[in-house]
Amino acid sequence: MKKNVGKILIASTIILLLVVIVCCCIGAVNIKISEAFKILINKIFNINIDISEIKTSSQTIIWKIRFPRILVALLVGGTLSVAGATYQGLLKNPMADPYVIGVSSGAAFGAAIGISSKIIFNFLGLSFTSIMAFTCAVIVMLIVYRIAKIGNKVPITTLLLSGIAIGNFLTAFTSLIMIFSGDDLNKIFFWTMGSFSGKGWEQLFSVLPYIAIGIAIIYFYSRDLNIILLGEDTASNLGVNVERVKKILLVTSTIITAAVVSVSGIIGFIGLIIPHIARMIVGPDNKALIPTSFVFGAILLVICDTIARSILSQEIPVGLITSILGGPFFVYLLRNKKREIN
Repeated sequence: MKKNVGKILIASTIILLLVVIVCCCIGAVNIKISEAFKILINKIFNINIDISEIKTSSQTIIWKIRFPRILVALLVGGTLSVAGATYQGLLKNPMADPYVIGVSSGAAFGAAIGISSKIIFNFLGLSFTSIMAFTCAVIVMLIVYRIAKIGNKVPITTLLLSGIAIGNFLTAFTSLIMIFSGDDLNKIFFWTMGSFSGKGWEQLFSVLPYIAIGIAIIYFYSRDLNIILLGEDTASNLGVNVERVKKILLVTSTIITAAVVSVSGIIGFIGLIIPHIARMIVGPDNKALIPTSFVFGAILLVICDTIARSILSQEIPVGLITSILGGPFFVYLLRNKKREIN
């Protein structure tokens, strides 16, 4: 099984690289794959490949616009998928996704405040809106955790209910801000549907440390997460500090989710459907599931973003594309769950 997982990861990584190169060529200005490949090899590895015959405009489009945007989409898709796999395992809920404990509502509320305030501020590649979205998402997670905590334990049911309650509360306030936002209504709405428009190297490097450290921590605790799936009492008997692991994974998953949401806006269904697809292929072992989910999620979101910016003359929110794909899959999950109950 380990050999098969290795082959699947290698094959999917190769597919991801091919998708990145092909998507770099697609857009309002079509660029040959051979030209895109030469530009990327020259820029990334500093290999002395002659690209003088390639238009300067094509080089600028690939290196300064499309490639960094695709890398941001890659990181966001992979991160949301890893967070989704973690939440589904931790909460033992196949319907769980990265926004399950009110993170999306907190981020949307923060973004609405940032946009309507009209404050122009940039720190490490992040706008004031992005900083507000990240900050509010993390604060909401801490509030939900505090409300759900009973003694030294955090019951899963209480955590979910707290997340739903706080999420609905903040959604109401976000809607209120939108009503009185005037000309900023479209900006807030577009942000809540997710978009990579205008995203580049600054945004990529601003969130990369959070993502790299966060996913490394989640992978480190993947064995403990596997044991927790057997039941919290069993895990405790096997020497796992269940409450400590739950706290670390909840906080880490929320922080990486907040980091990518602050850049991309809210993109639904990626964190829900990708872990299920990966689980069908590599099984429930989180040591295999986490890296596979990352690669699969990266592939899907890069493709969805390319469709969002290329299918019409005007760019549409990438969240619409993922919702169109994710909606039917969510219905499929519900039907399967119904069959299990019957």
